Order: sequence, then C-alpha cells, then structure tokens
Amino acid sequence: MFGSGELRLVLLHLIAEAPRHGYELIKAIEELTGGAYAPSPGVVYPTLSLLTDEGAIAEHAEDGSPRKAFAVTPTGSAELAERADEAAKLIARLTARGEEDEQHKAPPIARAVGNLFAALRHRAADGDFDRDTVHKVAEILDEAAQKIERL
Repeated sequence: MFGSGELRLVLLHLIAEAPRHGYELIKAIEELTGGAYAPSPGVVYPTLSLLTDEGAIAEHAEDGSPRKAFAVTPTGSAELAERADEAAKLIARLTARGEEDEQHKAPPIARAVGNLFAALRHRAADGDFDRDTVHKVAEILDEAAQKIERL
C-alpha cells in the first residue's frame, strides 16, 4: 500500500490534523481507504517512534487517558509545509482506493452467497447429504457458474 516513507508522511499529516493515538491513526487510514486497508500496529507504532525520535511529533498529554496521543511539533509542521503536495497526493490515492473498492462491492451478491452457504449447512445438518445429493448440488453450482460467466 505504501512506498518508502509514505506511511510516515500520512501519519504525520493525520497527526497534524489533530492529536491522535496509534489506534486512532490505524482507524483513520482504514476510513480513508473505505475499509480496504488498515495498517498493522507492527508498522504504525515503529513509525510513530521514528517520527518521535526525529522530533516531528511529540507525546501529547490527555487527561486521564492511559494511551499515548501524539501531536505535531514545529519541526513536523515545517516538513509538512514543504511536502504538502506529496501528502495531498497520498491522501487522494488512499481515498481513491476506497472509492474504487466501493464500486466493486456488491451487497446483493454477498447476501446471495450467504444464503447459498446457509442452505448447504442446513442440508448437511439434516444428514441428507448422500452421494447423489452432493452430485446434484455440484451440478446446480456448475450451472450457475456457467450462467454467470456468460453475463
């Protein structure tokens, strides 16, 4: 999803919008991509440590919260100002990825597939899944696949 240094820039951009915890940053990226991608904590937290070490972000005290929130520093703000176009393109790319994935989602198909699996489970639970029935079900599914291919 990200090239070299891109996650770092996206995190810096998101923290500059508002102080955030690591988990909130993961969710913000997931939201940007429409749920298509969420970075793992294993890449986010080391990147936050790097940004902290570089002086681009600093821990931000929040009343009563045990989690560490981060806020952008003047050094981080200066970097973002220099790389504003690059950051905007990254955010646009993430948003476009989510929109592209949204176009390919088909809730009616997901519902129909769920119904198919429920029907198969029901028949299997009834114990009425002898060799003949298995072949008939396979025949029906093969026929459906052929019809879909011809669409």
